[in-house]
Amino acid sequence: MTGLQGIHHIALIASDYQRSKAFYVQTLGLRVVDENYRADRDSWKLDLRLPDGTGLELFSFPDRENRLAGVEPVGLRHLAFSVADVALYAGYLKRRGVTVEEVRVDPYTGRKFTFFHDPDGLPLELYEQE
Repeated sequence: MTGLQGIHHIALIASDYQRSKAFYVQTLGLRVVDENYRADRDSWKLDLRLPDGTGLELFSFPDRENRLAGVEPVGLRHLAFSVADVALYAGYLKRRGVTVEEVRVDPYTGRKFTFFHDPDGLPLELYEQE
């Protein structure tokens, strides 16, 4: 047995598929690999890739509830994206109308980080590369 080797993909369900697709593709710059409409589910599935090969699947499903309604719900807390320069990328996002928190320094690693949200309020983090 070789064990875990990394994250293959992350799956997200969007409340507004077109809005989230624009955010992840046009604003964040993820590469579109494939896009399919699944008529039997009345659902879109968009396969995206980050430069390191990690996949992000974006789904639309009609009438889904927002699990992020709580302050800190149990489950996935946030997604963190690795960037070379947190302040530079945060500035890029701000110029595109994304609200980004103040850049902070992780007291344990000394690396810079900040948070922002996707169109459905999913917390996303920028974290300085090692």
